[in-house]
Amino acid sequence: MPKFSDAIGLILFIFLSFGCDHANSLNNLAENVDSHLSPIVRGNLYKPPVFASWQWQLQGEVNTAYDVDLYDLDLFDSSTTLIKQLQEKDKKVICYFSAGSYEQWRPDAAQFTARDLGNSLDGWAEEQWLDIRSDSVRLIIKSRLNLAVEKGCDGVEPDNMDGYLNNSGFDLSFKDQLAFNRWVANQAHLRNLAVGLKNDLEQINDLVAYYDFAVNEQCFKYSECNFLTPFINNSKPVLNTEYEQKYINNSLARNNLCVQSLNRNFSTLILPLDLDDEFRYSCLKNGVRQTK
Repeated sequence: MPKFSDAIGLILFIFLSFGCDHANSLNNLAENVDSHLSPIVRGNLYKPPVFASWQWQLQGEVNTAYDVDLYDLDLFDSSTTLIKQLQEKDKKVICYFSAGSYEQWRPDAAQFTARDLGNSLDGWAEEQWLDIRSDSVRLIIKSRLNLAVEKGCDGVEPDNMDGYLNNSGFDLSFKDQLAFNRWVANQAHLRNLAVGLKNDLEQINDLVAYYDFAVNEQCFKYSECNFLTPFINNSKPVLNTEYEQKYINNSLARNNLCVQSLNRNFSTLILPLDLDDEFRYSCLKNGVRQTK
């Protein structure tokens, strides 16, 4: 007898193959997927390799000239034309959106209800934590995942997946976050999208089977890189970024960082905090600055 996840995959294939309304079909299927089911795997799902080379740019005109395996770009700000342009160059495109926070400038911001909005994020006053237990929040997340499908994204990077560790304004528990993060991964996989776990280091052992790669910020700065080894042990890449000025100005510090990163099989970039392509150093390129 086929597994339940295989059966769901067959149903989804039929819907997509015969040109049904994607958004309605996907949402109807997704209603039956419980957050605690085993990971849903698709045969043709994009699976980035360990040591995948990448570029992460969320602001400014996207520089498409980098020789990398994948680009991580903003879901809303990236056009379908740009995504196709990159894919025609044999690059995969991961589409970024925030799953755990409200951003007032997004085109779907009016869909959030006041009761779903919590405290501002530390350092990001224009963003507010979301009540990830809310059905209305989850409905918006589904719509964002559907948008990723419509634009042709190969995968997604949902951000702010650790509200339970922050002063969110909600009484979020470890179990609440785990259920939500599993749900997001399953919803992405239902749509044949690869999905990356953003930070949320304390839940990696419970989530590594659900996610296809990790996106991390500054694990070397905070001595947290050991948390990420389950991804490497499961042949899934760790896409890491460091922002400290010393890695830009001091070639010795940069080389030391890159040696540590390569020894861990991580794909580490040194980037500006604004992620605007002001500069870029790649440890996979021996720490050499990549010019525009």
